[in-house]
Amino acid sequence: MTTNTTESTTGEPTKICCLGAGYVGGPTMAMIAHQCPDIDVHVVDLNPERIAAWNSEELPVYEPGLYDIVKQARGRNLRFTTDVPAAIREANMCFISVNTPTKTFGIGAGRAANLEFVEKCARTIAENSDTDKVVVEKSTLPVRTAESVKRILSSASSTVKFDVLSNPEFLAEGTAIDDLLKPDRILIGGDSSAAIEKLADVYKHWVPDEKIIRTNLWSSELSKLTANAFLAQRVSSINAISALCEATGADVDEVAAAIGTDSRIGPKFLKASVGFGGSCFQKDILNLVYLCEHFGLPEVAQYWEQVVKMNDYQKYRFTTRIVKKMFNTVSSKKIAIWGFAFKKDTNDTRESAAIYVCRDLLEERAKLTIFDPQVSLEQIRKDLEYLIAGPNGELTDAERHLLNDNVTVAKSAEEAAYGAHAIALMTEWDEFKDCDFQSIYKSMMKPAFVFDGRNLLDNQMLADIGFDIESIGKP
Repeated sequence: MTTNTTESTTGEPTKICCLGAGYVGGPTMAMIAHQCPDIDVHVVDLNPERIAAWNSEELPVYEPGLYDIVKQARGRNLRFTTDVPAAIREANMCFISVNTPTKTFGIGAGRAANLEFVEKCARTIAENSDTDKVVVEKSTLPVRTAESVKRILSSASSTVKFDVLSNPEFLAEGTAIDDLLKPDRILIGGDSSAAIEKLADVYKHWVPDEKIIRTNLWSSELSKLTANAFLAQRVSSINAISALCEATGADVDEVAAAIGTDSRIGPKFLKASVGFGGSCFQKDILNLVYLCEHFGLPEVAQYWEQVVKMNDYQKYRFTTRIVKKMFNTVSSKKIAIWGFAFKKDTNDTRESAAIYVCRDLLEERAKLTIFDPQVSLEQIRKDLEYLIAGPNGELTDAERHLLNDNVTVAKSAEEAAYGAHAIALMTEWDEFKDCDFQSIYKSMMKPAFVFDGRNLLDNQMLADIGFDIESIGKP
């Protein structure tokens, strides 16, 4: 580990300000502060509740190992605050790490990234800077966004110099701390070699220099979108094959294992499931589709759009299988939903397949009892209300009654399954494998169905107990 004090191009010690205290900004800055005790790190956000949570014992982001990292650095060289102007003025390196959701209105609605928050950050940095700064794009952004950021910054002052860099994150939720500690690569794109090296010096406190890739701005911005698109493509590819496996009697896990031994393909991201979720995959692919259309590449756009369509199909196919297997009706039947986060070891529910499956089951008038070890009742209800309300954002009286009457939240997997006709496993939490299935079977209505949307459970063991078990891509 490097022990020298990291200094700015003016000889002053590096001082960092990160705008945005979300799933990327909080953990990334906590790791930088932890590994670089000589660097002051301020994480700022306009949401006082979020900042209060970062300063408490209950962090707003759940990641294994994150609390210990925050606790060690917080109060030493890591601060969380809502005083955005002061943090910017003190810093000589500003990270932009705010949300870039898919637009829901106007030109590019449903595909293009909404850059409203990025632009506001750029203007806020410009308004509160009287010294030179390196501005780092940490948010996932469309190609050539840096050009807009540069224009905003340069037009604000003729005396302050701003160098804009692209430094996209490649974190997987649930393993973010390990990803930050031992990254596959650190990607830094920019026009100024001095600014690039200034940021590289921060990472070199714990990352070998050979893992730090230097590129131009546009290559860096596009690499992030492309990485997520390729990963999502693999998930949709194996999920497409899972449908064929069910039709032919093949086993998708056996197929995945066979093709994964091919060194040209590899075994990663070949786990069939009810579909991918999270804040990145769908948003970034749709952004890529929009960019391809914008630059007159319709065939390329259609190719990548099919990845999202296949993901939607997989979720719909899972729900349809539940209904058909349960004698073509789930009306008034209790279904236990095991897991609501989009993957294990996170409390993030964004684009979780569970939300869409729950919506479709509610439309069939099923009664849902939901359990997730990290997702709160408030978040579950918020997600379901948002999806059911649709574009206008307003629930009808009938929809509100449906949510109130047909959705309950349990405190354990066993409680959720008590008296249920079926279990739908939606998130691959490890604790679900260790449940007392003998006791659960006795407590359920018969026939007792299990729909394993993650291929997590032992099919033979469940069948021996008496369950009617259905898994993705299994005969």
